[in-house]
Amino acid sequence: MLFSFLTSLIDQYSFLNVFKYLTFRTGLSVVTSLVTVFIIGGPLIKLFSEKMITGPIRQDGPIDHIIKKSGTPTMGGVIIIIGIISSTLLWADLTNIYVWTLIFVCLSLGLLGFIDDMLKIKFQNSSGLKSRYKFLGQIIIGVTTLLILIKYSNHEYLYNLYFPFFKNLIWQMGLFFIPFGLFVIIGASNAVNLTDGLDGLATVPVMLVALSFTLISYVVGNTIFSEYLQIQYIPDVGELSIFCGSVVGACLGFLWYNAPPAKIFMGDTGSLSLGGSLAAIAIIVKHEIVLAIVGGLFVLETVSVIIQVASFKLTGKRIFKMAPIHHHFEKKGWAESTIVIRFWIIAIILALVGLATLKLR
Repeated sequence: MLFSFLTSLIDQYSFLNVFKYLTFRTGLSVVTSLVTVFIIGGPLIKLFSEKMITGPIRQDGPIDHIIKKSGTPTMGGVIIIIGIISSTLLWADLTNIYVWTLIFVCLSLGLLGFIDDMLKIKFQNSSGLKSRYKFLGQIIIGVTTLLILIKYSNHEYLYNLYFPFFKNLIWQMGLFFIPFGLFVIIGASNAVNLTDGLDGLATVPVMLVALSFTLISYVVGNTIFSEYLQIQYIPDVGELSIFCGSVVGACLGFLWYNAPPAKIFMGDTGSLSLGGSLAAIAIIVKHEIVLAIVGGLFVLETVSVIIQVASFKLTGKRIFKMAPIHHHFEKKGWAESTIVIRFWIIAIILALVGLATLKLR
């Protein structure tokens, strides 16, 4: 909105030409979403507390965890989404279909998570929306997203899967693109959801992944940098760096309230929306495997749950004291802050490894 208005005045005011620079607008998107979350965060947290918008805590978790978290407002994802969408609408080129695709994913998965959170609050049951209905909702949103991309994207690149570290290793997926894309979107949204179990644990890794894809989007959408790094150039995807910057700013602002001890949780409203949005970005810029590396912490959390469930069903024994794995370390007596900070360190290392793949080809 504001971007279009300002660029229309460039002929009259030449100094406005700075708004045509993607890097400048990306910086503005970070600041805008950060400030927005700061401004609305406090009042909304106060409102949620007064209205008793608090979700139940899993009863099978560590006792100390249940006691400490009870009564904390949830659905903080609403704050994050407002920050992301408002900043994106202000600074992104709204003629870009990829931008609208991400807005759709962010809002639709956010709505699905909102319904789940509301049911948990209403019935004070940690189950929320039944798994099959949530999964169905994710499938519908995922398929819709992929169909939008199929209709409006460059098909030559969309159906390809590029492997990091190997310059010429490309898998042309064909129709397998749809189930693969669904796996990425659903898997990422659920992975972030599983990770969001301790104060600030999911917020910083999401911010790191978004920061990484801010750079990746810019490079992939730039002919000079993509050629230098021998990465497939994809027209118009550079604009996604605006959305990524908005995620970075919104998460940074939310961390102010979500850092231990948290004043609010992001809930499924935030985790499903953020995970699905990051997945959609990775699919558009054709760096799905890099997403698994940069977001390796989310993969670790998800795999720990899969291993735990499989082991118990096959042998009747559990590998971990509790899954996801962050609860395993809680059970072992680690302080929450220790777990969170060490997991952040792991996320930073994985983000650096993922970014290194841009050059190591």
